[in-house]
Amino acid sequence: MQDTNYLDRLLSVPLLSGPMVSPDGGRVAWSWSRLGPAADVFAAPTDGSEPPVRLTETPDDAQVVSWTPDGRAVIVGQDRDGDERTRLFRIDLDRPGMMEPLTGESPNYYIRGGELHPNGRWLVYGANVDPGTGAEIEATWLLRHDLETGERRVLARPQRASYHRPRLNAPGTHVLYFRNDRNPAGRQTWLVDVEGREDRAFLDFGPRSKVSASWFPDGRRVLFVVENESHRRLGVRNLDDGSTRWLIDDPGRNLEYAFVPPNAGDRGPAVAVEVVDAGVRASLLDAGDGSETRLSVPSGNLVPLAPLQTGGWLGFYYSARQPPDLARLGPEPGPPESITGLRGRTPLDLEGLTPAEDFRWRSVDGLGIQGWLYRARQSSGTVVLVHGGPTSHSEDRFNAQVQYFVRRGFDVLAPNYRGSTGFGVGFQEKIKEDGWGGREQEDIRTGIEALIRAGIAKPGRVGVTGTSYGGYSAWWAITHHPPELVAAAVPICGMTDLIVDYYATRPDLRPYSEEMMGGSPDEVPDAYHDRSPINFVENIRGELLIVQGLKDPNVTTDNVHAVVKELERHEVSYELLTFEDEGHGIVRPENLKKLYSRMADFFEDVFSKR
Repeated sequence: MQDTNYLDRLLSVPLLSGPMVSPDGGRVAWSWSRLGPAADVFAAPTDGSEPPVRLTETPDDAQVVSWTPDGRAVIVGQDRDGDERTRLFRIDLDRPGMMEPLTGESPNYYIRGGELHPNGRWLVYGANVDPGTGAEIEATWLLRHDLETGERRVLARPQRASYHRPRLNAPGTHVLYFRNDRNPAGRQTWLVDVEGREDRAFLDFGPRSKVSASWFPDGRRVLFVVENESHRRLGVRNLDDGSTRWLIDDPGRNLEYAFVPPNAGDRGPAVAVEVVDAGVRASLLDAGDGSETRLSVPSGNLVPLAPLQTGGWLGFYYSARQPPDLARLGPEPGPPESITGLRGRTPLDLEGLTPAEDFRWRSVDGLGIQGWLYRARQSSGTVVLVHGGPTSHSEDRFNAQVQYFVRRGFDVLAPNYRGSTGFGVGFQEKIKEDGWGGREQEDIRTGIEALIRAGIAKPGRVGVTGTSYGGYSAWWAITHHPPELVAAAVPICGMTDLIVDYYATRPDLRPYSEEMMGGSPDEVPDAYHDRSPINFVENIRGELLIVQGLKDPNVTTDNVHAVVKELERHEVSYELLTFEDEGHGIVRPENLKKLYSRMADFFEDVFSKR
């Protein structure tokens, strides 16, 4: 039975993303979606002394990209209907709603990052465009855009397409950026001066190692994480003498990422984020003596963002029953205190939300797999919600879709299959042993079987859904498993033909496909063919609802056009739900209301027949 009022309340909860602290640590800016037709940017003092100020109110998503060096304005990126072709704007805090354009309207390329130089004139970003001709290119070049003259100087020319977001240091002398020229499975950090004269590899630990890096506020030291085949290490590199100091080098620790708060001192502290038992655990590290302070909260997940002048920290706080929020963590142990007034912005009873339960099982080769299970009071079936990426993971985190499905009478399992982050580098790398469509799909299948053995799920009453790689997994399930195991699938923006997808997607995503599949379609054509669900649609015996955003530049509509032809050729029935104003994923509240209710009706109808 539909519960429209409950869905309305769920979708009234502001969804906070992309928090970014100003250079002096005094303010924080973020995006809140679901307060209007799209995401908008807000800002507030980090100590919570003033209520949030709305900086944008527009029909398209606006995301915080950076702060200006003086902390008086933010740089904001906005695309059109999710097409990801971002235009950059400046918004001064004392002039909310006034969006000053910095880059051209409707670009034919993708902009990455965007940071203003201390001189207030140069804007540094990455873009896959040749500024001399204006033509879109494969690789993302590093550009210095003169806002007065319009000149765009090329500071660096990576050889291969890659996703990199350049990082300008506070003095404005150098820029960090990433390359994967040597191997699509690797990522090296490069350093170039702001004039483009000295472009060199700065942190290189081998062609297949991955390095991420961020500046210390002094602009002369870099905090970096290097990922090798066994684990991740955290260190500090000095620009002046090239020396390296290692802060964490322990294969027994599951370090995920690290950064330096913008208002940190000479010794930091730096923030190191680990995942332990599928939950976030954060530490503060003294960059001078390497001493470490562990942070803890009574429940949920908290990532510290910046130290407060009044003591304690500002953090990003969330769980299944706590929507993502910005909160103060005091110097003494205790629950974080919201600075945004989130609970006053929604009529939803947050205490009534369903908690996430830790559920574990063994896959076909004995590998231990973890997932989050949400239990309905009276279950009519089970929905498996597969996360995207696949280099990502499902968390104990508020999800309106999950909560609505539980309210509609479905148990929900969110599995963290091999290839997911959060369980160590070895677990993350295991997906490459087979490539997409390998044993990670068996991890999902055995999770369904474990639910059936536990008496939670019933044969013939299981559906699979997800977005992006989760959509691909839904396609895989419905084309490879009998209806007694998977009775229905709702792939959302999911790949159907990996060859079609490789050539149709954004150029900076192709190296990721090559990394996962062991090469390009020209190099390993059989792998791309055999792991494409489109080649197995004749096996479908369950029911299918396809969902697609028509402006998706990631998993493009070419995937849908191709698979629909095959479905019709094999006389396989399906339903198709498309959204003209959506890109890679469905995010607008009015569209989510339509999607979630349609999905629940679809699963309910399928399960009632079995």
